[in-house]
Amino acid sequence: MVLSRFWLVIFISAIVFVVFSLFSGDSYTIDHVLNGKKDDPILVSEKFAEELPAFIKDSIKKAPEQTMIINRDTLNADTTYVYKNKTVKIYSGVQKSDGLLPTCKSTLLDLVLPLMAYLAFFCGLMELLIISGASGKLAKALSPVFVKVFPSIPKNHPSISYMTLNFAANFLGLDSAATPFGLKAMESLQEINPDKDKASDAQIMFMCLHASGLTLIATSIIGYRAAANASNPADVMLPCIITSFIGTIAAFLIVGVKQKINFKSASLVIVLMVLIAAIVGLLMYVNHLDLIGKNYFTANLSALILIGIIAFTLIFSFINEKKFTVASTTVFDSFVVGANNGVKTGVTIFPYVLGMLVAISLFRNSGLFEIISNWIAFIFSNMGVSKQITDALPVALLRPFSSAGSRGFLIDSMNTFGADSLTARLSSIFQCSAESTFYVIAVYFGSVNIKNTRYALGTMLIVDLICVITAIFVATWFF
Repeated sequence: MVLSRFWLVIFISAIVFVVFSLFSGDSYTIDHVLNGKKDDPILVSEKFAEELPAFIKDSIKKAPEQTMIINRDTLNADTTYVYKNKTVKIYSGVQKSDGLLPTCKSTLLDLVLPLMAYLAFFCGLMELLIISGASGKLAKALSPVFVKVFPSIPKNHPSISYMTLNFAANFLGLDSAATPFGLKAMESLQEINPDKDKASDAQIMFMCLHASGLTLIATSIIGYRAAANASNPADVMLPCIITSFIGTIAAFLIVGVKQKINFKSASLVIVLMVLIAAIVGLLMYVNHLDLIGKNYFTANLSALILIGIIAFTLIFSFINEKKFTVASTTVFDSFVVGANNGVKTGVTIFPYVLGMLVAISLFRNSGLFEIISNWIAFIFSNMGVSKQITDALPVALLRPFSSAGSRGFLIDSMNTFGADSLTARLSSIFQCSAESTFYVIAVYFGSVNIKNTRYALGTMLIVDLICVITAIFVATWFF
């Protein structure tokens, strides 16, 4: 219900702003909102050649293909003049994201189809885990803890093993594996949901913990910083872990208070202490490594663990092949059945993802997002907040909407201010300390046709805000 209204607000406000900008003269054309592609130049005006200053007109006519570019080294913004049929089209700046129609195409080709491939593979593996009995044993081992956090889940329920694999994949930065595990967890939780149209307490707790984004190995962030020639690409790893860990604790406490969970449970306290000890231990180990050692460790740990999961699944299935025979199937046929279910899940979530990403595209290209972010930066600067911090805020503001969009701002901040600047480092922490809230809600709740997400969206946005505030303090403290 809340998500639906928010989606409508984004769409309608963006459309109203686009139309107002066109008729008020602030925009020359709105074609880029519909058909433009990311990084394309934006048409800002068109004039007859005779209306231009003589030196510009003569330069354009002499330029190759009668196109002249005046870049930032000459003026304050990229400006392109294109002469054709007695008129000159003037372009300035570039488009921040794909327009509405290209977004529809890229959502299918660049996002949903790869996601369906991941779903097919990992859902195939999960089918093997189910029939071989591995998921049941994992659920049984973890039930004492999970029943405290998810009291509505029956003991030894299969969803426990799926959630465990999702949390582990997120923890290791394995996004491609985390999503299939998470979707399988949502499907399993939906089976015991008494109201199929409304999110259950267990689903909300799972979603908020998942979206808090606790990550140990921020592989992609380290890769971006290395590409930008950072002196130590892995120096943001500890701030990322601290920020995301605080976000996870905040999510657990907020939802736990709402659901009246017993925080004094001995098993919960023990697990929390073990988790903290594991994080501190790994950080101490990584901290004593040199630069090459850190890069090698972060590049290989996640990959080795993922390969280990795949190898364990296949070996355990082979050892317990008799169970597949009892079920009148083979190991490979079971994998195919699971993969087929993964493809069906991908088809189910496609409309939800499309609707959300198209709305975000329209919101960004309308110019409304930029105005809002500029005003927020202006307010923060007047409160005495450092410009280095306000320059990083676009990443934090866009992160709940679009991972790709905020990643673009992150890379731009490293190129503009330098990879070792406070702005670039803070942008990196923003990028890895939380999930893309609206995308995650659309995918996960859409996969099980949940229409009423209750307080999930509000809680996730509060956690996003907590992560932003924490990231600012942590980055200022470290750097």
